[in-house]
Amino acid sequence: MRNKIIAVNAVIVLIVGLLAFAIVRTSLGVATGSPDALKKRAETDAEAAAAKLQRDALVLERWLIGAATEAPVRAVMSKATQEAKGDSATQACDGVVSAAKTAFGARAPSIVAMVDTSGKIIGRNGSNLARGEDVASAYPAFKEALKTGRGGSDVWSDKARADQYLVAYAPVRDEAGQPAGAIYAGVPLADSLSRVSEGASGQGLLLLTVSGDSIQVASTSTNTSEEVKAAIAGATEPVMSALKAGNVVIGTQKDTAFAVAPLEAFGDGKRAALVAVAPTTLLEGANAASYSILGVMVLGIVMVLGGGVVLGNYISRPIQMLEEGLLAILNGQSDKRFELDHAELGGLAFRIDQLLNQLMGIEEDTTDEEGRVSKAPTAANFSDAMAVDRSGQQPAVDPARLAAEPADAYYARLYSEYMAAKRALGEQVDHITDAAFRSRIQGMEQDAASKQGRPVRYHVQTNGREVVLLAVPLG
Repeated sequence: MRNKIIAVNAVIVLIVGLLAFAIVRTSLGVATGSPDALKKRAETDAEAAAAKLQRDALVLERWLIGAATEAPVRAVMSKATQEAKGDSATQACDGVVSAAKTAFGARAPSIVAMVDTSGKIIGRNGSNLARGEDVASAYPAFKEALKTGRGGSDVWSDKARADQYLVAYAPVRDEAGQPAGAIYAGVPLADSLSRVSEGASGQGLLLLTVSGDSIQVASTSTNTSEEVKAAIAGATEPVMSALKAGNVVIGTQKDTAFAVAPLEAFGDGKRAALVAVAPTTLLEGANAASYSILGVMVLGIVMVLGGGVVLGNYISRPIQMLEEGLLAILNGQSDKRFELDHAELGGLAFRIDQLLNQLMGIEEDTTDEEGRVSKAPTAANFSDAMAVDRSGQQPAVDPARLAAEPADAYYARLYSEYMAAKRALGEQVDHITDAAFRSRIQGMEQDAASKQGRPVRYHVQTNGREVVLLAVPLG
């Protein structure tokens, strides 16, 4: 019994759990792993990250334009010797870095330098190195800005120069208001990309620079794998299409879906792009959610095992007791009876005891340990007991004396004798009232008189464990 209960319920829990797991996993896969939805998320990430990156560069550029008008910066160009210019430029650049830290905090540039109109470095912050180095020759957009005397921003990525910066630059003018050089500030690309990738949910962001038909990965976010880098480095067509059209282009390379957003605010607008790789799922932890159903299923099976043991014992133990008792009776133990206190099987045991008593001709004992009946008689019991009439028996009473007794005294005496006889047998008679008794006796007298053709009165008599009322004819 116990094993069957456990097996049936365990199979039900197992089937329901596996079906729930399959349904939830399939639904989550469809909802969070749709290729079109994943590409759309990559497109959204690319647009948002590109906008943030260009905004950061624009903010730095506007701030640098103001810094270029400060007296310490403009005074550099008025120095008589190149060495004096270099020292003054280093001092001015240190001041700009200090002011930038106050303005931008963690987003402050790490390198600030001043160049002359030919694009050669006059001096930079924190060091005397790199003075006289030609920067403009490495970055054509910066060289063009020096000629026109305008500011701008760009991505500087040059392995030979060890440059990995998001750069903003602004013209520096002399006392006559003519361009005398420029000042530029650079923030490491890794830091810039890290800030704009916080809201992206894909497999990484990549900052690309283009030289002719060659694509170079300038920087990547920390969650970009080597496989993704290799795939994007070979995605020449979608990158070129995005730079040419000026719009976001979605592509696929080696089963890697991505979106390319051109960085038009940088340089000449045709040299840099930001790539956002599509996420593997739109909801992180979706697989774990489906596997949690399996954990709940295992917990359900464990609970079924525990509940099955308890329920099996609750049912199987009384059944085993009944089986052993019946076997004992079959083996000759005729006085064997069942005393089973059980909500479900207690009634069955009681009926088996009654059946055994009837089959063996044994009168059932309904009294308690003190000899009282275990169940109070009902109104029906009362009526049936009073209806007992042994007309064939000879009553031990004189009919003439009984007839001469006044009616009130007769009914009172009969009631008193009846109640005393019942109590002597241990029966409950508290519910029998004098009025109910008298009404019932009068009805019985009328019925008996109509049958015998003469009036009758009753006499109380005890036969064994039974109290009977005997009809006594009068006259």
